[in-house]
Amino acid sequence: MRKLWVRFAILGIATALVSSTGQAANCLWNTTAGGARYVVCMPDDPARWNGGLILFAHGYIPVGAPQNAWQAQLKLPGGPSLPELITQYGFGFAASSFSEDGLAVLKGVEDTMALPGLFEAAFSKSPRRVFVSGVSEGGLVAAKALEQYPEKLNGGLAACAPIGDFRRQIDYFGDARALFDYFFPGVLGDRWTQSNIAIPPALMLGWESTYAPATAGALQASPLKSAQLLSTGNISVGLNPANAGEAILSALWYNVFATNDAMAKLGGNPYENRSRWYSGSLNDFLLNLRVTRFTADAAALNALKAYQTTGNLKRPLVTLHTVWDPVVPAWQESLYAQKAAQAGKSTLLVRYPVLRFGHCAFNEGEVLIAFLTMVMHPYAN
Repeated sequence: MRKLWVRFAILGIATALVSSTGQAANCLWNTTAGGARYVVCMPDDPARWNGGLILFAHGYIPVGAPQNAWQAQLKLPGGPSLPELITQYGFGFAASSFSEDGLAVLKGVEDTMALPGLFEAAFSKSPRRVFVSGVSEGGLVAAKALEQYPEKLNGGLAACAPIGDFRRQIDYFGDARALFDYFFPGVLGDRWTQSNIAIPPALMLGWESTYAPATAGALQASPLKSAQLLSTGNISVGLNPANAGEAILSALWYNVFATNDAMAKLGGNPYENRSRWYSGSLNDFLLNLRVTRFTADAAALNALKAYQTTGNLKRPLVTLHTVWDPVVPAWQESLYAQKAAQAGKSTLLVRYPVLRFGHCAFNEGEVLIAFLTMVMHPYAN
């Protein structure tokens, strides 16, 4: 009952804050020696600064994207920018582009943890409390940073993030592609195989103009095959079957744009379905007989260990996740809760499920509730 009243209190505060009028942020942009573009922000009136600093880690940016692509994630959909939202409540704000794109979790932790020093150098003020937050891949950055640097951080917020099991996340994207090629052979060009696991440049270059439209058309033309793909790949569409196309395309996008970079950084193929039994089709025996099988490289699996979380929290972590997320399934959050429970740290984990379809599809009020939970947590002082 006490937890319920606390949540109602936080909701009331968040509602009041949403309607408040904030001041613009005083933001400074620069580039680190390692090539990471970063921004540090202070409330326009320094006297309003409460001594807190919010670090933000962005989500996945594919290799080859425009240099400023990450900046789009500094704004809530249909809402204010994160610097404006954070600084109007008296906190400082800092974010980095990371010194590399693609699979950048390890570099992301390093670059994000450098932000407090950059904030202090820019404003000649040392923060008294520091919190780390992130979305999608950046949420894993936040969770990893919180686990690794509890003496430097007061709390964290991981939104729509693969924090439960990163290897299973890679397998999820790989399964989406292997199953798609089974149900819709030839739509994405040559079949994805062990001997041809690298994604052809033509597929990446022609994704928006050719392959994504062809995929959408194939899915619409064969709703029964689409339904089997969703079922066997455990891809969520929520309560609306019309979300099928968006859900499948979202999962396939990561196979197309993340595979080559992940293999290069991990030292080989991390995806394996060699012994996986797929179920949920009209003929599971035939599916499992004919679907392409892959075996992961030992070097890649060993490298993946650095991307796994432990759940051994020493500071509070708030998680925010849409229940029907087709990109990072909500079971990632449940797996992390199991890790925290096994480590005896469940009291430091606060979960906020959002009943909505989509990846990181949160509104301003939901973000504020999670944010306030993080900074108001009794173990965040």
